[in-house]
Amino acid sequence: MPLNPKRTVAELKELRTLTSDENGAQRVAWTDTWLRAREWFKKKLDEISVDHQYDAAGNSWATLRGQSEKCLLIGGHLDSVPNGGWLDGALNVMAGLEVLRRFAEEFHGHPPVTIRLVDWADEEGARFGRSLLGSSAFAGTHSASADRARTDRDGIKLEDALRRCGVEIDRFPEAAQEREGAAAYLELHIEQGPVLEQLDLPLGVVLGTKGVERHIITFHGQEAHSGSTPMNARRDALAAAAKLALEIRNIARKHPDAVCTMGSLKTFPGIVTAIVGRCEATLDQRDLDTRILAKMYREAQEASRRFAEEEKCTVEWSRLWNIEPVPFNPALLELCEEAVREISGTSHRMPSGPLHDAAEVSRAGIPAVMMFVQSLQGISHNKIENTREQHLELSVRALDRLASKTVDWILRN
Repeated sequence: MPLNPKRTVAELKELRTLTSDENGAQRVAWTDTWLRAREWFKKKLDEISVDHQYDAAGNSWATLRGQSEKCLLIGGHLDSVPNGGWLDGALNVMAGLEVLRRFAEEFHGHPPVTIRLVDWADEEGARFGRSLLGSSAFAGTHSASADRARTDRDGIKLEDALRRCGVEIDRFPEAAQEREGAAAYLELHIEQGPVLEQLDLPLGVVLGTKGVERHIITFHGQEAHSGSTPMNARRDALAAAAKLALEIRNIARKHPDAVCTMGSLKTFPGIVTAIVGRCEATLDQRDLDTRILAKMYREAQEASRRFAEEEKCTVEWSRLWNIEPVPFNPALLELCEEAVREISGTSHRMPSGPLHDAAEVSRAGIPAVMMFVQSLQGISHNKIENTREQHLELSVRALDRLASKTVDWILRN
């Protein structure tokens, strides 16, 4: 059973038919559609001689026992955002399955090292707002005690949704047992951005995942009648927030790979005849360099205070979440670049702005690396998400080449 990248593309289309509607993919974690996708995937695993299990956090593991107990991990996630794309996360899993098949065939079921394919549970965090849930349990960085009471839009608790799927949140720490023997981790992913398409390159080598600073910024002014309050007497909280929304673009543009986003804005009282007395905004800042991330955070705070003063308002900050930048393993970066060059003829190194399970694996001390494949129009988390089929096939071949190189590296080390 030689490597067959066309089969991967066909299976991705099969999964799309099974779990999508006219609005896109609906494989939201802890839902019936997601469970249906996992059952479909389990049937694919049954066709090859692997052991299968779910760990204490609901991560799905397929293990091809090797001559060595040292393990090469290949990972992805079948869950999607609502109305998502057909490739985000699923490509990683299905390409990994094809690599697993090739190792099983070539080495008659006993490769030089153990190969493990993992489908991480709830990478997206789409339903309860907690991304990287399963991989954080694996890495021992989970926040189960704080997360258990999270609710979805229908008021259902995370803890209860997990229990319905056979997962007890109190047992999350047990998922760390799966780290035993792990020697390296590989992850293929669509880029989800426009860089590779702009460079006319099919594949890229991921340097690491950017760090994130995520905050709620609340400006306090004074509610007042919009008709009777002169412009020079207003304390308009929205005006201060609007100034900051423009300024964060200037802050980010000082650094080539940095991004800043104010993605949510709430005004109170939120009626047409009242000046905004309170405005809540979210700010998401990302960069691969810890120093740049800290500088942008500091500059945004200074700007918010300046604009608050200009508009006769006050401002307060509350941290939602943060994670430090995670650079990937230098030796695996070299192997990944070799594999990409051998398959596509050229390579490009780039950071990842979106978060990925590979970052949690790396935080656990396991050498990790990621590979990107081009995204058309740079669009993801959308039903029009797409990648050229020839590029998808190249990515499967490149992942397979990287897996072979990594097995040799594991044996040498």
